[in-house]
Amino acid sequence: MRSIPVMKIGLAAILLSVSAGTALALPPLRDNPRVKGEFLAAAVGDEIRKNCPTISARIFRALRRANQLEDYALSLGYTKADIKAMRRDAGAKAQLKAMRNAYLARHGVTRGDADSYCRLGLDEIGKNSLTGWLLRAH
Repeated sequence: MRSIPVMKIGLAAILLSVSAGTALALPPLRDNPRVKGEFLAAAVGDEIRKNCPTISARIFRALRRANQLEDYALSLGYTKADIKAMRRDAGAKAQLKAMRNAYLARHGVTRGDADSYCRLGLDEIGKNSLTGWLLRAH
C-alpha cells in the first residue's frame, strides 16, 4: 500500500519537472524584439553603404555592437549554437530581407537610385539612429 503514494509522488515530480522545462523553453531568437531591431538596423545600414558611394560602414562599431548583441542573447539563456543557427536560418534571412526592403521603401529609397540611399543614410546619421551610428559619411 505504501508504494502507491510514493509512486504517485514520484510521477508527479517527473511531470512537474517536464512541464517546468517546457515552460522555460525560449522563443526563437529571431523573434526577440531587440535582436530583430538590431539586425534590421544593420541590414539597412549595409544596404545603404553598398548603394551610396559617399557612405561607408563603421566596422569596429558594427563588430562591437554584434558582440554586445551576442552577449545579450547569451544572458537570456541562448547558446552560441542558437545564435549561429539563427544567422544561418533561411527563414530568418528572408524575413530580415523583407523587413529591410519595406523599411527602405517607406523611407523613399528606390533600387538603383544612389541618391535615395544617400539621403536615407544621411538622415539616419543625422538622427543618430542605430543605423546611422553604424555609418560614416565622406
